[in-house]
Formats: sequence, C-alpha cells, structure tokens
Amino acid sequence: MRGSLVLKNILSNPAALKELSWEAYQQPGRKGVEIYRFYDTQDTGTSGPSAALVRYGAGAQVQRHIHPGYELIFVLEGELVNDSGCHGPGTLEVCPPGSSHALSSPNGCTFIVVWEQPVRLAEENSASRQSTSHGLDMS
Repeated sequence: MRGSLVLKNILSNPAALKELSWEAYQQPGRKGVEIYRFYDTQDTGTSGPSAALVRYGAGAQVQRHIHPGYELIFVLEGELVNDSGCHGPGTLEVCPPGSSHALSSPNGCTFIVVWEQPVRLAEENSASRQSTSHGLDMS
C-alpha cells in the first residue's frame, strides 16, 4: 500500500464515493466496470491479496470466474446480482476457495471487495484457464 488510506462517510454519504478517482477496469470478461484500488498485487506480490471499491454501471457484466482463495464482497449501494441472488446495500457475501460465479448489475452498484488471491477466468469448453494478475482483476 502506498500509505494510509482513510475514506470517511462512505456508508452515510454515498455521494462521497463519486468524489473518488475511479478508473476504467479493463480486464478480460468485464463490461461497464470501474475500480478504486486500495492495494493490489503490485503491493503484495503476484499471488497476494487485493482490495478495492468496484463500481458497476447499469447493465455491467462480469463473466464466470473461479476463486482460488476467499473473496469478500460488501455492497454499499445498488444491487449486485450473482449465482446466489440479488444483493442490496449492507449485504456481505463470503465466497470460499474453489467457488465460482458470474456477476451483473442491471441498474448499477458499488461494493467493497477483498480477494485473498488472484482469480481465474472460467473458460467454457476448455481445460485451460487464464490467470489474471490481480492488479485487482476480478471480483
């Protein structure tokens, strides 16, 4: 991490999220996604953890991916849809190692995500899996 990071009032004042320096999250299997990185594999090593705020625009989609380590998702605003349902503000989901899911948000959402290890895209009809280096690549 590049120094201490303090984000105030992100639960009580969602407008505070709009003031962050979001960047396009251009990774394979992602459409309509932005990211605000807390720390990533540049800080923790190629197999290390990563964490970020992730924002899905209306209609955003992320293709199925596999988690070799734990993933924690905490929804701040909007609705995040995955294999386990539709999750609104205040929802915490913990995905265990070996789990997989695809994600979407019909109307947009913002969430905090912590990845214990970089995730892999799940390739349909193929035994090979593409590894992403998690400069915060998947959620």
